[in-house]
Amino acid sequence: MERLINTRNKVVGTKQTQKAIEKDQTQVVYIAKDADERVISPIIKLCGEKSLELVMVDSMSELGKTCGIKVGAAAAAALR
Repeated sequence: MERLINTRNKVVGTKQTQKAIEKDQTQVVYIAKDADERVISPIIKLCGEKSLELVMVDSMSELGKTCGIKVGAAAAAALR
């Protein structure tokens, strides 16, 4: 999670993360383990297709806090 903390270029949320992956803008993708499977499975599939590094985070609240928001986040990505 160090890269996510230290970068200014990041996206937070499933829709923004998925768009960034589709546009080949991501460096590493973070997914919360406790997020709804139907929400995160398309992102996990895209990461596999594009051979992106995928990091699983324990909880949505932890990922949200790391991203500097006050709510949980299912997905986030550090951008190139």
